[in-house]
Amino acid sequence: MPRRVVLDTNVLVAGLRSRRGASFRLLELLAAGEVRPVLSVPLVLEYEAVLQRQMAVLGMTAGDIDSLLDDLCLLGEHHVVYYLWRPTLRDPSDEMVLELAVAAGCPHLVTHNVRDFAGSERFGVGALTPQRWLTKTGARS
Repeated sequence: MPRRVVLDTNVLVAGLRSRRGASFRLLELLAAGEVRPVLSVPLVLEYEAVLQRQMAVLGMTAGDIDSLLDDLCLLGEHHVVYYLWRPTLRDPSDEMVLELAVAAGCPHLVTHNVRDFAGSERFGVGALTPQRWLTKTGARS
């Protein structure tokens, strides 16, 4: 059974920018079916907006981005969030990531901005960097 994970947008971008590092390793595990992304419509729309803005830096075309998002959606576990606890976090744009993790029952969300998720523990969700998540789950190899 694949491990389930909510990925903050910055992890997806970091993994696409460099083939080195824990973010890319997480994307490899997604592609291999060892990790299953937990998604919501707002999160996928954020992925799309950010990737489109950074298309040139990432060396991707609009078609590449569409294909990537299609693949993520096919691999992903989809959730609808029926409740909002805003404001809870320092950055309002991170609220939907936390709410998705809570709705999906994920014990962790993966982000490069762990400090922005201070307080997520109140909802039973720990914020971990990609490297820390890989180590904690035993997926580091």
